Amino acid sequence: MESFYHTLKVELVYGQRYRTRKEAQLAVFDYIEIYYNRQRLHSRLDYQTPEAFELTA
Repeated sequence: MESFYHTLKVELVYGQRYRTRKEAQLAVFDYIEIYYNRQRLHSRLDYQTPEAFELTA
């Protein structure tokens, strides 16, 4: 979990300014659901996305 939070902060949060809490929540949701789970390759999953890994399991 710590590794995920580090990745989230580095790739999404640092360098950004959110005007509202809702704007930040939507950005985190989009990051996780659209990018992290469906596009980003994970070395622990043999360089597959979590979505692709689940489909092959």
